[in-house]
Amino acid sequence: MLTPLAIGLAVVLDLFVAFIGVRFLLAPRPAAAGYGVPAKPDGDRAYLTVKGVRDLTYGIIGLALIAFVGVRAEAWFMLAVALVPLADTLIVLRNGGTRAAAFGIHFATAVIVLLSAALLFAA
Repeated sequence: MLTPLAIGLAVVLDLFVAFIGVRFLLAPRPAAAGYGVPAKPDGDRAYLTVKGVRDLTYGIIGLALIAFVGVRAEAWFMLAVALVPLADTLIVLRNGGTRAAAFGIHFATAVIVLLSAALLFAA
């Protein structure tokens, strides 16, 4: 019973991260505002593209691990990738974003990703 829940949460998280990546590629300025640090009106396009590619890639890698390698590999991936939202928390705090965005979006995401890793290890 735990395995379907663990895999389901991991798939949802992977799809969500891929969606965020696509959003940064297609609508970078609104995506940056949602991230917690709005983009400068006259620049930042390259950095927003890098973030989009990074997130899309992480989502695809996570899905590929579940599909082709297995639950244990996805668990290790989730454990490692939890560093990204933790770092994003600090990035938002250090660049003028609100504490609500830093902790309510990014830190909360890190906690959910770590929970996903724990469920996958237990499955």
